[in-house]
Amino acid sequence: HVCSRFTKMECEWKPDEQGLTQILQLLKESQSPDTSMQRSVQQRLEQLNQFPDFNNYLIFVLTKLKSEDEPTRSLSGLILKNNVKAHYQNFPNGVSEFIKSECLQNIGDSSPLIRATVGILITTIASKGELQNWPDLLPKLCQLLDSEDYNTCEGAFGALQKICEDSAEILDSDMLDRPLNIMIPKFLQFFKHNSPKIRSHAIACVNQFIISRTQALMLHIDPFIENLFALATDEEPEVRKNVCRALVMLLEVRLDRLLPHMHNIIEYMLLRTQDHDENVALEACEFWLTLAEQPVCKEVLCGHLSQLIPVLVNGMKYSEIDIILLKGDIEEDEAIPDNEQDIRPRFHRSRTVAQQHEGDGIEDEEDEDDELDDDDTISDWNLRKCSAAALDVLANVFRDDLLLPILPLLKELLFHPEWVIKESGILVLGAIAEGCMQGMIPYLPELIPHLIQCLSDKKALVRSITCWTLSRYAHWVVSQPPDTYLKPLMTELLKRILDSNKRVQEAACSAFATLEEEACTELVPYLAFILDTLVFAFSKYQHKNLLILYDAIGTLADSVGHHLNKPEFIQMLMPPLIQKWNQLKDEDKDLFPLLECLSSVATALQSGFLPYCEPVYQRCVNLVQKTLAQAMLHHSQPDQYESPDKDFMIVALDLLSGLAEGLGGTIEQLVARSNILTLMYQCMQVNRSLVFCSLSLSLSLSLALSPLADFMPILGTNLNPELISVCNNATWAIGEISIQMGPEMQPYVAMVLHQLVEIINRPNTPKTLLENTAITIGRLGYVCPQEVAPMLQQFIRPWCTSLRNIRDNEEKDSAFRGICTMISVNPGGVVQDFIFFCDAVASWINPKDDLRDMFCKILHGFKNQVGEENWRRFSDQFPMPLKERLATFYGV
Repeated sequence: HVCSRFTKMECEWKPDEQGLTQILQLLKESQSPDTSMQRSVQQRLEQLNQFPDFNNYLIFVLTKLKSEDEPTRSLSGLILKNNVKAHYQNFPNGVSEFIKSECLQNIGDSSPLIRATVGILITTIASKGELQNWPDLLPKLCQLLDSEDYNTCEGAFGALQKICEDSAEILDSDMLDRPLNIMIPKFLQFFKHNSPKIRSHAIACVNQFIISRTQALMLHIDPFIENLFALATDEEPEVRKNVCRALVMLLEVRLDRLLPHMHNIIEYMLLRTQDHDENVALEACEFWLTLAEQPVCKEVLCGHLSQLIPVLVNGMKYSEIDIILLKGDIEEDEAIPDNEQDIRPRFHRSRTVAQQHEGDGIEDEEDEDDELDDDDTISDWNLRKCSAAALDVLANVFRDDLLLPILPLLKELLFHPEWVIKESGILVLGAIAEGCMQGMIPYLPELIPHLIQCLSDKKALVRSITCWTLSRYAHWVVSQPPDTYLKPLMTELLKRILDSNKRVQEAACSAFATLEEEACTELVPYLAFILDTLVFAFSKYQHKNLLILYDAIGTLADSVGHHLNKPEFIQMLMPPLIQKWNQLKDEDKDLFPLLECLSSVATALQSGFLPYCEPVYQRCVNLVQKTLAQAMLHHSQPDQYESPDKDFMIVALDLLSGLAEGLGGTIEQLVARSNILTLMYQCMQVNRSLVFCSLSLSLSLSLALSPLADFMPILGTNLNPELISVCNNATWAIGEISIQMGPEMQPYVAMVLHQLVEIINRPNTPKTLLENTAITIGRLGYVCPQEVAPMLQQFIRPWCTSLRNIRDNEEKDSAFRGICTMISVNPGGVVQDFIFFCDAVASWINPKDDLRDMFCKILHGFKNQVGEENWRRFSDQFPMPLKERLATFYGV
């Protein structure tokens, strides 16, 4: 083994020859493609980590052993980087000092690969909290920028760029005495350097500080922008790319500084969006996406639409390289098994939580099928997708004004003999669907039949994009007499679900799911025909598309509901689903979409699901139990046991809720025979983010109320706004429980009310947490007004402002009933903030009649109380729209 001959001074450290030979041998072996060799190398590396000076050998090979080939030296540095990541806090002082000094001495190595490796190593050490403990790092790197030697300057800049990327926040904090005050002006000097690589590093470094509006940069914002303009036509693509990136970010944070130059910037970005280097074009194309989000978009862009639209449309064509990557020439591939790497991980979306929001990795409100996601095997984001997304958002800004420049282009594209051009036209038509729907309606009677025809085009890529575009017009199709478009569209889409090309199968399945959501019970007459196709697809599909098929079946069940509960339909649908269910092992991720699908099916079939209920229920309970057991092992011995994949438990709990919803009373016997309630109680203690899942299940089961009350103390301890996701779930759950328990909630109000009031008054609380908190306070007040009303004055203002922006829905309804009940108990609590209450009431589009009466009573009561004259003075402060709304709807 490497024997340690560590002496007092690290500068005297010399490697042992035998040890060095051993390590070089190991580095050579680790480059072997043989996996068993890789495994053995991995084990030996772990063993060597027991020796304190093993890391000295690694840095020695990287920086000193010039006789070795560069890949081996670089690899030595990368292994050292991983050790730094994993064990840096255990390095003896001498070792870490030796590594640091070697890095700084070799940042200017003549080899770009070694320089970059040293840079990565420096950054990794810096990001381990070492910027504070390495005070000479930044001054030294900044000093090296002035070196006459190109390699030294470039190496130091490379390292600085990585540090700016990884540690931007700390660089801008008081912890380091604000080094950016010196660094940013220093970087700006290098914008005019004669080496394109250095110019590019300099812009990239400064770019890290735009979005955070770092003060050191804001002080130099004008020279920064002038320097960017000076580099606008740089011959180096990397420089142009960084200039475009900077302008896109400045558009978000310093629009005021760009506005005076906006005409020229738009002209410039039009050119760059057509840059011959696709990376530059892509960065420039982001500009239109960002501009569309700015209120000034319409005003500054309207004069340029006729130039911009053709550029975006042109960017939406597949490039030759795209077609090669997409295997666009292979028309039939249904028999070729999927490459497992191509199957994206799915994030489970919980059905049960009323308002699941950011912080959970669960997107809210975004409909996945609706994204411009038509070719996911090409690098995820490219010019085609960006151009299409830009056109989509601009259509939403300009609405039908966009049609003037776009219609002539569409005419030419949609009927073009070349398939690549025709395909891009169909994508354009889909991209403008949402924004320009009104203006497109006159053309749809001609276009929809044309698109339905394109579904049988001989090119698979044309068929697949047509599926997507038609799904964007599904809403209109469904609004017409069914025989005109719905029936022919459905017939053709079902054929495409059984296409011989996998990409088309996938697009058709997704499009059909969208059509199901729009058509709902309109599909009932065709159910046998639809099920026939979907069930046949089971035997035909490869792995990836099966997952999408589950979604189409689940959506069908959600859309037609109890109409699915007919013996002949159950006979068609359930055997293939249960066959898959029996084939899959408990640890197979494919269970997720299948469980979600079964959850929808169980809710739709209700009593029809009974024959399948027990085995499905049992397996779900087992999944929960397994995950919990694993979680407890991990909790007690984190080194021995991995943390379990919580999604198994979440999806299983979700399906149990589906069963409870669909089977009502029947499930009680199953619950009584199993330990599910105990398990849920454990769920909440082991994993906080499972609080809401367990609760939604208890709520669906809502057997005896006593178990629900048992959950309250745990929920109270989870009201910590620092942990947004957990706090959100706990808050939501308390609101749900209070609705279930009614007045029996009274003993628990004091346990949670103060924390909820504190959260709603906290500055910078995320919007979603505010909304959830307001709803829950309203619900608590609805069931226990006497307990909550006395605190009205402490929360009424933030309560009103956080709920004025949410759509009418059941939660909002119960919350406002609560606030009205509390006002009747404690009218004095609302007097000072009555204008906020008026504004919140006016945010309702369609309150239920009895709720509208409650509003009327309070508004008129207040008006009568203060008298006509005072009310007039009070209501004169109202903005005009509020005044009109209250007069129209409530007569005050």
